[in-house]
Amino acid sequence: MPLRSLRFTSAAVGLAAIATALMVHQPAHAAADRIRLGNTADVTRASWNGPAFTMNGAGGIVAASMTRAVDDIRGGTGTLDVVVLAGSSPTSGSKTPECDAITGLTGVNSCTTWTLTTAGDGNNSQVNTDVRNAEFVYFAGGDQCRYAAWKGTALEASVESVVAKGGGSGGGSAGHHINSPIVYDACNGSVTSAEALANPYDRYISFTTGMFEWAHYGAVVNDSHFVTRDRMGRTMSFLARAVKDGLAPGGAAWGVGVEEGGGSLFLDRNGTATQYGKDAYVVLADHQPEQALDRKPLTYSNFKIWRLTPGSTFDFKNRPTCGYYLRSVTNGVADPNLYNGTPVTDCGSQSGGATVAESEPNDTRDTADDATALTSPGTVTGNMKSTSDRDYFTLNLSSGQTASVNCAVPSAYDADLYWLDVNGSTLTRSVNDGAGTDESLSFTRTGSGTGTYYLDLEAYSGSGTAAYNCTVTKS
Repeated sequence: MPLRSLRFTSAAVGLAAIATALMVHQPAHAAADRIRLGNTADVTRASWNGPAFTMNGAGGIVAASMTRAVDDIRGGTGTLDVVVLAGSSPTSGSKTPECDAITGLTGVNSCTTWTLTTAGDGNNSQVNTDVRNAEFVYFAGGDQCRYAAWKGTALEASVESVVAKGGGSGGGSAGHHINSPIVYDACNGSVTSAEALANPYDRYISFTTGMFEWAHYGAVVNDSHFVTRDRMGRTMSFLARAVKDGLAPGGAAWGVGVEEGGGSLFLDRNGTATQYGKDAYVVLADHQPEQALDRKPLTYSNFKIWRLTPGSTFDFKNRPTCGYYLRSVTNGVADPNLYNGTPVTDCGSQSGGATVAESEPNDTRDTADDATALTSPGTVTGNMKSTSDRDYFTLNLSSGQTASVNCAVPSAYDADLYWLDVNGSTLTRSVNDGAGTDESLSFTRTGSGTGTYYLDLEAYSGSGTAAYNCTVTKS
């Protein structure tokens, strides 16, 4: 993974910080190191105006977005405290490159850098005291696997408490990755786009979930150094995996890739993002992949991609349903011009029948969920809440039309798939053995006119809340 960036906002800022800041350097214990710049006493205040977040394409501070975060959180008055968390020290230059830049910004009372090299450092009492007393936590660049190791420690809860009180969080490169709810953790090594597209289950692809889940930012996988290192392809693979493996609720996963060299996505308390410096890309996978299997190349049609140029905005709370361009991957080969495209204007509503989630009770044909307006390809999703659960969905087929159904089944249970006629008779089925084994079938209507059919998912063994996702394609 890339070393931490040693960027400075300017020589003047660096000199000012050295001249005016009070530096306190103390090793807290064998593995953790603390350096504080600025005032030794923390700010106390009854309330703050955040949360606010900065998502940077490289490890360094982007002054414009960081200033915006500081101003939003303090409401334009007073000062606040910042903590920088790093998993390793810079190999040359200043040991506090992020704080050197941050202390030069208006409204900053102090900036403390903690270098934590073990998972156990997440339970260091002084680290957690500093974080809880801060109003913004910035994760430095480096190795996001080290940050993922803090999941379940006191530090995770401390960072969450900063956001909950109206503060903020952010980071660059590895620090950008850790701020998404689905984290590409790189714990087995870094993967290239070519490798990820050739095999979406490559051993270098691993995820951490259930750590930080910020408001309005659900079902997101962050990526960094996006254009320079050509990471669109691997983000597409990450999203296909997230949808197939049930990591993203509702059968849709979103990627946020930010370019290096000053790129920063600022997210405000209302879920509105503003892009700074360099481009960012929002990528949506809203259906099951046509092929996502171990040791086989990815096939996925119509990723929706929004390109965010500096100054543009994106509403993560009410995510847009238009303005994207489309790109696909076929047998591991992505379409050309991944980073530029003509936006689709006739795109209707994103939901628009693209996904139908089960609504219990739907255990009989009489209570089946209506999927007759499902677009193609579309997704039906639900879970096997008990070992006797059955989920029914109603679909229509015209004369000569074929329905192909591919279901990704989570490892919590074994579910079987049936295609029934209007009277409930089985026309075709898929009953593969084993929990987590996918099911697929196809059926062609040979009769005249339009016919009504039922898709039936039945628990064979096991149960759980993990979602199955069935892609329905009509041709």
